[in-house]
Order: sequence, then structure tokens, then C-alpha cells
Amino acid sequence: MSEELVINAARSYTAGIRGRCLNTVRNHHFVIDDPDVGEEMTPAEHFLASVSSCAVNLIDRKARESDIQLPGLSVEIEAVRLASDTSRFQHIDMRFVFEGVAQEQARSLVDEYTRGCPLYGAAAAATTVNIDVSLA
Repeated sequence: MSEELVINAARSYTAGIRGRCLNTVRNHHFVIDDPDVGEEMTPAEHFLASVSSCAVNLIDRKARESDIQLPGLSVEIEAVRLASDTSRFQHIDMRFVFEGVAQEQARSLVDEYTRGCPLYGAAAAATTVNIDVSLA
């Protein structure tokens, strides 16, 4: 029996402006800037937004599948890097703020996220990820 694969793909290419690249994912196009340019989001900011948006979407889906009413969820993420070596995150802090659920439900949903998100898995394999779960 063969296993079905999920494939995600992106294309990035120079934009003719130093420090800027154009990117295509499916039929979506967007700009990513080098931190020295900084007019648009940087690669690190896109990565962090991907990690936190995966949290919101995965937790929302898991709550629906479990018939848990989740009126609101906010995920804040902050990564710390040394200015002298921006190639590595020193640590990442994530703050989950749930509305309308019990603390145990919130913690259980976060646990499902940390087990199920490949972006979180990549971040956690590379550095310490501190997680705070609270209720609004």
C-alpha cells in the first residue's frame, strides 16, 4: 500500500531591486525583503507568522473536530537572535490566549498543535520554544 504524499512548493526569484525577492506560492505572489531593506516582511518574519498561523488554524480545526466551542484564540510569537549571529534563534516564545474554553482544554489543544505542526517541529528541533497558555 503506498502512502499519499502532501507536497508544498514555493518559488523565489530576484526582483531587480537589491535585497528584495518575489515569491510565488500556487497563484499567490508576494515580496520578501532582506532585513537591510525592511520595507516588506523579512524571511524570519514570514517564518514566525507561518508558525503562529499554523497554531491558530490547527487548533481551530481540532476544536471543531472535538465539538469544543472556541470563540477566540490569539497566538503571539517572538524569536530572539544575537545581532552578531542572526543565523540562529536563541529561543522562541509563544503565547496562546484562549477565549471561552477551560485551561485543560486549552492545554490539550496546544499539545495537539505541538505534535501536529511541521513548522513548530522544525523550530523546536532548532532551539528552545517556550510556550505560555492563558485564558482571556
